[in-house]
Amino acid sequence: MVIFTLTLQLLQWLLPHCENFPKAQRFVITKRLQDAALDFQETLFLANAHSGRTRLNHLQTADAHLNKLRLYLRLTHDWGWLNSGQYAHVSAMVAEIGRLLGGWLRQTRG
Repeated sequence: MVIFTLTLQLLQWLLPHCENFPKAQRFVITKRLQDAALDFQETLFLANAHSGRTRLNHLQTADAHLNKLRLYLRLTHDWGWLNSGQYAHVSAMVAEIGRLLGGWLRQTRG
């Protein structure tokens, strides 16, 4: 599924960029950002492995992780850890993933 490929691409872009964030924040905001991204991907895997109500619950959890990811990305941009071009790039990736997740949620709700 395309959402898995895009999520992997997001992780491949995001995780190396986190290495450039201030060292003082690596165990606070940076960790939360990375955890949200990784938890999102893991929850997608769980959703894919199930069906019915269980799948829907996992997809809703994935949506919550994606919202956390959006928040942390916005903060990193506001604090100048990501420049405008980087933020635009990663935001576009997250928006596309969000559209795919929304479609999967609608399909699962039936």
